[in-house]
Amino acid sequence: MARLTALDRREEILRAAVAQIAERGVAAVRVADVAAALGVSTALVFYHFRSKDRLVAEAFAYAARRDLDRLAEVAGSGGSARRRLVRALRLYHPSGSAAPGWRLWIDGWSAALREPELRRVCRRLDLRWRDTIVGIIAEGVAAGEFSCADPEAAAWRITALIDGLSVQTTVHRGVLTRKQAEAWAYEQAARELGLESL
Repeated sequence: MARLTALDRREEILRAAVAQIAERGVAAVRVADVAAALGVSTALVFYHFRSKDRLVAEAFAYAARRDLDRLAEVAGSGGSARRRLVRALRLYHPSGSAAPGWRLWIDGWSAALREPELRRVCRRLDLRWRDTIVGIIAEGVAAGEFSCADPEAAAWRITALIDGLSVQTTVHRGVLTRKQAEAWAYEQAARELGLESL
């Protein structure tokens, strides 16, 4: 069996950490849980990640990378700003039966209140989402598709509404349907951009 390179080993550890965080939660996961899932020593995990906080922060960023790559692809895909914005907002909403990505975000935001390293990662990832939405809105304004005096403020309000609705639909399942939450978010986005509808 071939030995893993250092980069491959780090990625393997990150994948295992994401799975353990999803199963146990950020607060409860231990480095020993990650090591046991891989059948390696905790010392090996600490060799690649100097602390549990570093491992959790990097695992969180690793888990978000795929969604952020998809968002960048949507933003740069060409076509109308309206079409790209709808696609970007669709990515932002919870999807699937249990919205595992959103459960991870909610857990990460909660832990970030107490863990500075995770707080920095969450902030950077949140701002990357927001900045991409700002860019799409600004392009739509420049092209005459949207009427919006402050794209940054509009992006903050739109994503904050989706954040709140997504927490409700993920944590309090059955109180509000995802379909209704999406409809409200699109209605608000349309109002922000001077449109009848998205």
